[in-house]
Amino acid sequence: MQTEKVINHIVTWLKDYATNAKMKGFVIGISGGIDSAITSTLCAKTGLDLLCLEMPIHQELNQVNRASRHIDWLQDNFKNVKRQQVNLTPVFDSLIDALPKVDNEEERFMSLANTRARLRMTSLYYFAALEGYLVAGTGNKVEDFGVGFYTKYGDGGVDLSPIADLLKTEVWEIARVLGVNDEIINAAPTDGLWGDDRTDEDQIGASYPELEWAMGMDDNGKTAADFSGREKEVFTIYKKLNTNNKHKMNPIPICLIPTELK
Repeated sequence: MQTEKVINHIVTWLKDYATNAKMKGFVIGISGGIDSAITSTLCAKTGLDLLCLEMPIHQELNQVNRASRHIDWLQDNFKNVKRQQVNLTPVFDSLIDALPKVDNEEERFMSLANTRARLRMTSLYYFAALEGYLVAGTGNKVEDFGVGFYTKYGDGGVDLSPIADLLKTEVWEIARVLGVNDEIINAAPTDGLWGDDRTDEDQIGASYPELEWAMGMDDNGKTAADFSGREKEVFTIYKKLNTNNKHKMNPIPICLIPTELK
């Protein structure tokens, strides 16, 4: 990958899109992870306004601290960066109290994980509307188009996706060239939706390089029968997630009314 040229291409694309849309800049949620770190840096490099939101919800302290230090680094290097912390923990807790109790606590736990992401999306759009900003998405190619590892109408609810054509390994490469803090580059990827330190790999059962391999094999028409051992296991994981999460990747289905019925 021609990393410097890719960086310049994305920055130009971001600036042109915002300018043509007559928007003043971008708002992005900073999680302490690498995807939001490079997306925010690319947005900052446009020279347009960038508002970085910290939105903890019962967050692990190491995630909160990494996010804060990244924004410090952005503000040290770019004059167009602002920050805003919005503590969503009491909002989240109030919502839980308002919802009826359920028998299956495991299903409730999963539902509430996605609720965290949707509260953050709501907050991002609140500030976007106030300031005339675009909500910048942080999903990479494997998450958005491979395994669908994001929350529908949560972190998937954005105005534009500057890194959605980049594999995770390419994201890491860009981060090094941009000078993103090593603690973020070296941190195990996590969606931060559980209030603990579980990683993406813990949840998925495969690493991002493994998923990238499986994505490539699937694109080349391979099936699970073509592999054995760990390769077969990873490919099976990929295909299951890719199939189950098509509802996130495909357009919302529309019931078309036959002309003769109108």
